Amino acid sequence: MQLFDWIVLIATLLFIVIYGAWKTRGSKNVDDYILDNNTTPWFTVGLSVMATQASAITFLSTPGQAFHDGMGFVQFYFGLPIAMVVICLTFIPIYHKYKVYTAYEYLEKRFDLKTRSLAAILFLVQRGLGTGITIYAPSIILSALLGWNLTYTNIIIGILVIIYTFSGGTKAVNVTQKQQMFVILTGMMITFFLIFDYLPNDMTFDNALHIAGANQKMNIVNFSFDLDEKYTFWSGITGGFFLALAYFGTDQSQVGRYLSGKSVKESQMGLIMNGFLKVPMQFLILLTGVMVFVFFQFNVTPLNFNPNNKIIVENSKYKTEYQNLQKELDQLSENEKVINLLYIDQLNQDYDNPTLRKGLVDLAIKEKELRAKAKEIITKADSKAETNDKDYVFFYFILHYLPKGLIGLLLAVIISAAMSSTASGLTALASTTAIDIYKRNIKEEKDEKHYLNASKLFTLMWGIIAIAFACIATLFENLIQLVNIIGSIFYGTVLGIFLVGFYTKKIQGKSIYYSAIISQIAIFIIYYFTNFIYPSGAEKLGYLWLNFIGALLTIILSYLLQISVFKSEEELTTLVDNSIT
Repeated sequence: MQLFDWIVLIATLLFIVIYGAWKTRGSKNVDDYILDNNTTPWFTVGLSVMATQASAITFLSTPGQAFHDGMGFVQFYFGLPIAMVVICLTFIPIYHKYKVYTAYEYLEKRFDLKTRSLAAILFLVQRGLGTGITIYAPSIILSALLGWNLTYTNIIIGILVIIYTFSGGTKAVNVTQKQQMFVILTGMMITFFLIFDYLPNDMTFDNALHIAGANQKMNIVNFSFDLDEKYTFWSGITGGFFLALAYFGTDQSQVGRYLSGKSVKESQMGLIMNGFLKVPMQFLILLTGVMVFVFFQFNVTPLNFNPNNKIIVENSKYKTEYQNLQKELDQLSENEKVINLLYIDQLNQDYDNPTLRKGLVDLAIKEKELRAKAKEIITKADSKAETNDKDYVFFYFILHYLPKGLIGLLLAVIISAAMSSTASGLTALASTTAIDIYKRNIKEEKDEKHYLNASKLFTLMWGIIAIAFACIATLFENLIQLVNIIGSIFYGTVLGIFLVGFYTKKIQGKSIYYSAIISQIAIFIIYYFTNFIYPSGAEKLGYLWLNFIGALLTIILSYLLQISVFKSEEELTTLVDNSIT
């Protein structure tokens, strides 16, 4: 990185932190700190919702996902717009009607304290883990590619977030996320057009898509009913819908964004804005990854994009073997370049040459084989080395091919996204701990200032926990998958509780409470058996289905318990209600 890159990076981050802390200083009460006194306009609500979900993992992992596997991941978001409509029609009016600080506060009004506490605890566990990952994800990439100390990077990102979040709470998150989204979208748009500009002069955008398509990168929709497939149209519409419904409808990190809206209508407009823009934004990020793939059809690539793995091999007895493999890949890259140029020339004459297209496919297969051999060598050199390099692809391109200044901007994009999602997580964790756990269970009456200070202290506490988790985390296969897997394990059960609460009157507290416990245990067992018991870690069930299964189990079990085990209790409740009437 050049001096100018450092200036751009530091200036961008300091502006966001200082502006956020200054603009939102001096919160007077819990309403101000947690709900921003319900003064947030719909446009800010929409941007804040988008920024909360668009973590650094989105911009690190998603392009790498597309580079390796193509555009199919976009199906993950197909259920999101439908979920936005359901939340706008059902969830938001109910939350505003009961004037709740958190989503889980509603559950006590509908069921009982046990159910509220259970949902809050499930949220705290999964969001606590998820917030740590939002810090860890950019830190591990930055440390690997720039030589930064991983622990110090985690601490610096965490402290930057804590400064303005501790000071201003939800208002600080809303204010800073507007600047962060501007930085994020600007950086990604500039990068996309630069990648295309770097391609050969006679290449059109249509040519680039043809090359990507020849390499199976443009298979956007998969209508397969195979449950082994992680991303299909059906898993996106069902599992993706339930995940989005749970995340945006019951996760306090998102619910807190639109609970601060000026009115029901403003909150609804903000979510509809997210529903309209989220899929196109993810499509653009994935397409950027595909364009990086096309770019590397004309440029030499490393065997493994994680620089740590190259260092590991060079310090081992397998150094020569690895270098010979790299020479093979370099020669293969030259062949790919030649055939791609010929293919472009034919495309410009309106002829999609099947022989050249097959040649591209054959070379792509050989490249995969070389990369697989490289992973075997890395593993032999160090059995604990992480050979999966999806999260490093995009950042490798940024560091090696972008001009001065833009590298600093893209680093600011990644760190801003980390700060944005981390800040939302911390305010949600703090508000849930303060309101659903602390305030609800404390016996003595306290004034508003006490709960305001408690909320701030819980923000600090969760910030420290998130940093600590980030410092001890280990790299998973793909970070964006890890976040969604953690969510999918917990979200289904919590969503089931809310759906029962919103759409039925028959089912009472004990039924939903015990059905939720059974359902959550069942999801743990299902995930364990489908991911760890089978040989080679073969996944027998796409994780998106866990959301659907968890919600369905909770709903069915609660109904069965209500009409059998707790039937007499329901009849007693009905008699009491009739006598009161």
